[in-house]
Amino acid sequence: MKLSRWIGLGATVGLMGALAPIIQGNSPPGTELSRIQAAETGPPPEADLGGLDLLRLDVRPQYVTSPLPGGRVAELTLDPIVQRAALRVMKKYRVPEAGVVAMNPKTGEVIAYASHVAAGPKFDVNSRAEAPAASVFKVITGSALVEKGGLTHKTEQCYRGGRSMIRADELRDDPRRDKWCATLGIALGRSLNIVFARLAQKHLTPEDLMAVGGAYGFGAPIPFAVENEATKIDIPDDPLEFARTSAGFWNTSLSPLAAASIVQTIANGGVTLRPRIVKNIKIGRETVWTAPEEPIVLRRAVKEETASEVTKMMLNTVRDGSGYKTFHDRRGKSFLPGIAVAGKTGTLTRHKANRHYTWLVAFAPAEDPEIAVAALVVNTPRWRIKGPDLARDVLRAYFNAKGRPGVSAP
Repeated sequence: MKLSRWIGLGATVGLMGALAPIIQGNSPPGTELSRIQAAETGPPPEADLGGLDLLRLDVRPQYVTSPLPGGRVAELTLDPIVQRAALRVMKKYRVPEAGVVAMNPKTGEVIAYASHVAAGPKFDVNSRAEAPAASVFKVITGSALVEKGGLTHKTEQCYRGGRSMIRADELRDDPRRDKWCATLGIALGRSLNIVFARLAQKHLTPEDLMAVGGAYGFGAPIPFAVENEATKIDIPDDPLEFARTSAGFWNTSLSPLAAASIVQTIANGGVTLRPRIVKNIKIGRETVWTAPEEPIVLRRAVKEETASEVTKMMLNTVRDGSGYKTFHDRRGKSFLPGIAVAGKTGTLTRHKANRHYTWLVAFAPAEDPEIAVAALVVNTPRWRIKGPDLARDVLRAYFNAKGRPGVSAP
């Protein structure tokens, strides 16, 4: 039996619970209650964005636009340098399918929105929630372990097995057989499935995980300028399957847009902002609509302390975990010297369909985030780059354009 019947309710309960801290007055600096629009599901009423197609972009040196019906043109928030770099990397390595979304975590403005499909009908990869969340879901489980279970990034769990699959006997503590131990932070950085499975089984219920997933936006579309699919969250109540799901084995799905929203939330201290991509609308030279300057707060998803703990976990990914090789050359030199990157990788394969999904969600600099990015690459058994490579090169393009010392363009 699964809790799939609670998907809508879980997301709603998570959302309502997440709103409470802001409504009670614990909003982030500069945030006012009048700007909270949690129930909003479409573009602001002043802007008629019907017909906006984010696959039809005109990338100019100083700006990016997209045509709208009626002779109108939408000027977008996209950074031309970062947008062009993302598209160039996708085409250069001939990825079968890929999507990347980058956001300013403090304003919600979308910096890059690039989609690539090599063969067949073109579609917006960023708006589809077909890909399994894989180990990116460990970010949700890690948040729940902090928020609901009272754990920290320093909580230690000893373990055995569980590298590529989790068996029921591996979930039982056995000091004689548990030869390795890891903190929760190291476990997220190195994507140790069994550590997350054991800790979730000990400290969480399916309802806990559903609530935190709902607070991050699982089970509903992202409020955005274009339609996008609701992410899937299907939490089993069978103990073994619950443990596996907590570690990122199936039962959840993500779109790159939703993944970017999750990592933006963590980078912004647990507060989810509405992603915004339209700066203004023009007819000829006349501006007929301009986006409000203030960011739109959707909800507080998790406590600020929870976001801080999860950030400390995510720092391990690039520093010495599953993302280390991607962010360092063969000599160990960083592609982003002096910039701390908080991230989480994810990998899962649908063998029958020959679809190999790879993710990276990340933000940087970790101490004062400027950019949050989510990248998905879907490969066949033969591949040239993965999701982490794409995300890294988007970050390189961004920080190179900002003139950060030692950061080369991709």
